Amino acid sequence: MKIKNVVTAAVAGLAVAGLTGSAVALAEERSSTRKPTVVLVHGAFADSSSWNGVVKDLKRDGYPVVAAANPLRGLHADAAYLRSVLDSISGPIVLAGHSYGGSVMSEAADGDRDVKALVYIASFSPEKGESTSELAAKFPGGELGPALNSVPVPLPGGGTGTDLYIKQDKFRAVFAADVARPVADLMAVGQRPITEAALNEPATRTAWKTIPSWSMITTEDLAIPADSMRFMAERAKSHTVEIKASHAVTVSRPGAVADLIDKAARATNR
Repeated sequence: MKIKNVVTAAVAGLAVAGLTGSAVALAEERSSTRKPTVVLVHGAFADSSSWNGVVKDLKRDGYPVVAAANPLRGLHADAAYLRSVLDSISGPIVLAGHSYGGSVMSEAADGDRDVKALVYIASFSPEKGESTSELAAKFPGGELGPALNSVPVPLPGGGTGTDLYIKQDKFRAVFAADVARPVADLMAVGQRPITEAALNEPATRTAWKTIPSWSMITTEDLAIPADSMRFMAERAKSHTVEIKASHAVTVSRPGAVADLIDKAARATNR
């Protein structure tokens, strides 16, 4: 009787060990194949809703997604805010920025070991000492400047700054030419302004020098000339794709944007 009990206990122990081993192996497999969190950073004259179509595709493909609310108040202050968002996320991150959002993520992600890829969507990747406005004007073809409205705003510490908006009757032509007019009209009304100081603030950090990057160049862009984007992408040694789209490519071609982010995630999640 005692021998039978010993044998039964031994068999049970082996079964438990086998199940435990299987569970550990499964957990390790799941951990190794877990998708990175995608953090999306919008640019000037937009908000997080500009990523809605992209978010839909990424979530359908199983990615955790965070669309950060870029303050658009100053490059270094905006980068500090984005760093706080990145610090709140555990595990690997793929960081994607549109327009001025690229300048912010280049500043914020420098030295962050959790950020595995940078994806520049019709975007900026400044060198130290360069400003967003300087890069926007580096090559001819941009039509954004004359379409801007300047509005004085009080600064928190006293004094007056300048907020920039795109004139509503110019918005679709220079920012969202391939977006359906009713949608572009709503975007124009709901646009968030950026301070002039933010666009002129020089970069101090360059995450693209140490983190692999992907760049989407929008060839019909009137806000950032395509040649400016090509210059930055080549300098950063980015994996580059070109697409016939306006500056508002996250709205007009969300599937293509999500595909590039997915490609970056797969390449860096091996």
